[in-house]
Amino acid sequence: MASDLLKSDISVDGMTCVSCASKVERNLSEVDGVESASVNFATGIATVEHTESSSEEDLRSAITSLGYKVKPNESGHDHNHHIGGDESWEKELQLKVIVAALLTVPTLLLSMASPLQFDGYEWVVAVLATPVIFWSGWVFHRATLTNLRHGSTTMDTLVSMGTVAAWLWSAVVLVAGIDSGHIYFETGAVIVTLILLGKWFEVRATRRSGDAIRALADLSVKTVTLTDGTEVELDNLAVGMQFVVQPGQKIATDGIVVEGHSSVDASMVTGEPVPIEVGVGDEVIGATINANGSIVVKATKVGGETMLAQIIKLVEQAQGSKAHVQRLADKVSSVFVPVAIVISAVTLAIWLLLTGDVNRAFTAAVAVLIISCPCALGLATPLGIMVGTGRGAQLGIIIKGGEVLEDTRAVNAVVLDKTGTITQGRMELADVIAPSNDSQRLLYLAASLESKSEHPIAKAISNAADKHGKVTDFKNVPGSGVVGKVDDQNISVGKRTLFESMVEGLEDAASKAEAAGSTVVFAGLNQQAEIGLVITDTIKPTSTEAIAALQSQELEVTLLTGDNQQTAETVGTTVGVDHIIAEVLPEDKAAIIKQLQQEGHRVAMVGDGINDAPALAQADLGIAVGTGTDVAIEASDLTIVSGDLKAVATAIKLARRTLSIIKGNLFWAFVYNAAAIPLAAFGVLNPMIASAAMSLSSLFVVSNSLRLRNFKV
Repeated sequence: MASDLLKSDISVDGMTCVSCASKVERNLSEVDGVESASVNFATGIATVEHTESSSEEDLRSAITSLGYKVKPNESGHDHNHHIGGDESWEKELQLKVIVAALLTVPTLLLSMASPLQFDGYEWVVAVLATPVIFWSGWVFHRATLTNLRHGSTTMDTLVSMGTVAAWLWSAVVLVAGIDSGHIYFETGAVIVTLILLGKWFEVRATRRSGDAIRALADLSVKTVTLTDGTEVELDNLAVGMQFVVQPGQKIATDGIVVEGHSSVDASMVTGEPVPIEVGVGDEVIGATINANGSIVVKATKVGGETMLAQIIKLVEQAQGSKAHVQRLADKVSSVFVPVAIVISAVTLAIWLLLTGDVNRAFTAAVAVLIISCPCALGLATPLGIMVGTGRGAQLGIIIKGGEVLEDTRAVNAVVLDKTGTITQGRMELADVIAPSNDSQRLLYLAASLESKSEHPIAKAISNAADKHGKVTDFKNVPGSGVVGKVDDQNISVGKRTLFESMVEGLEDAASKAEAAGSTVVFAGLNQQAEIGLVITDTIKPTSTEAIAALQSQELEVTLLTGDNQQTAETVGTTVGVDHIIAEVLPEDKAAIIKQLQQEGHRVAMVGDGINDAPALAQADLGIAVGTGTDVAIEASDLTIVSGDLKAVATAIKLARRTLSIIKGNLFWAFVYNAAAIPLAAFGVLNPMIASAAMSLSSLFVVSNSLRLRNFKV
């Protein structure tokens, strides 16, 4: 039964691509007793559900048998150590790319430019190309050897065999002095350099996907001060312990307030800028910020049980479960690669049998391998991504790699967060309800008094006045507001409970404003409320136009927010969304995205807060507004740097266009191979012509990709 299953998290070292993760996953799934296995390449963690019949040692053996390493004594929860794979692998690839490029450029120039050639230049070319093919290209050779040991082939196999064959044949021609032979050192070097460059871009983009979890983990505090003054490490904090939280400090863990009163900035969870007033008996969430007032909190949840830990878990699960759509080249490689190798071997055998000419036989066989070598295929995806993402950057759109482009293809629903996405994300004074004729004077006094408070609503009121008066006798009334003197006049600013009475008509006007989703703060002299200050998070000027642009692309738009229903209805109706879902927590947001997916929708999620991170990761396409938090940006697939919602429609359009270019590249690259291999096998294309044809194929891929530079908004 599922309840009897054990769960093991194993940290895997040495995975270089998503295909590696898939291979580990398949091997783990074949172990007796394993019910399910999931390998998250972003975190480097294999999560396995299994019965007691399979031990963790069996699982580790299944991983190491493939040539990967298992990190000892890792539970998979130390996010700061192994998020996003092995950083040293990325650096190693970077070094190999740099060395390969530095050596390949002179190799290519000497081989192709006749004026640069001199007696014996072939030996110089051989010396320059050899470390490129065998040291920089060892990535492909090592993968080939590992795969062959397990009876499988990949595109790495063809890269390895093609480049080694080109080098071996060239070495034979050079050493033996075969006049009719041609050397192909530069062909092998160029192939290694270009494909290695694409692999480095892929690894770099994939590693960054793990930064969302690291950023979440960094939100927590390191030490906690207990009520007796003792300072303890967060890891040593236990349920039931009581700790002190001073103004401006983060609350260490989830708990209940047992002493004091304050307002807490809980935007990490709610996504809303309005702080929550808390007092004795109220629950608080770890990593939220105590805005003002000292409080004592009793810990109710610690470690992996806290809300922050649960959000981290949600992001991990969503990233790990996201379908990694393999590139078309990888999908056919299981057939294409062995077929190409067999054709090369058959070509060699038939030419030897029919003609007995070793030179012509080997020339035709090598031509098959060279023409098969996927230079254009290797360029098709990374070059399209490079140009597309470059154009996106010019437009203020950051795209996180090829998987993102593929995931936009069938997106038919867009889910938008409210605060910071549709709205400005900051509180502003929108109106003054003033039955009194002295509203400007009262606003000046209220703004002056609130200038002494750090509360976000106070700042909105304070910013409404150009200048402030002299404040004395300032006092914070917990849960109600503030009182004091401004220019020797008694002034009170806060909730209804702060005042003994209200001027006629103020209550009705305030109720209407609150019904429309605004927050109303009252101000007045001598404990009588005389004006109402309407505070709201204003809608961005471009939001309505942006939503219309999304709908014009046949995308269904839903507003998803943690705010109350009234505010959500007001904002949603104003900007014209199709559906409105309000009053949801982070786990609810991710669950709603998942529900939409189960209903057959391909969902793009747009958000800017930490609370949006799980939903951004769960969505088929996560889009972060760049003015939001780093966590949301790292958890997303696309980032809108400007914060302008209109760029979301542009981003989706650009991503679809880029994917179309990449698919065109792949199609023509495959057509080229399918047509050229038979010609090479029949001896119509010798290796030199095959090399030129391969270059033309690559040139097409390059020129086709560069069309993206002209993409228009």
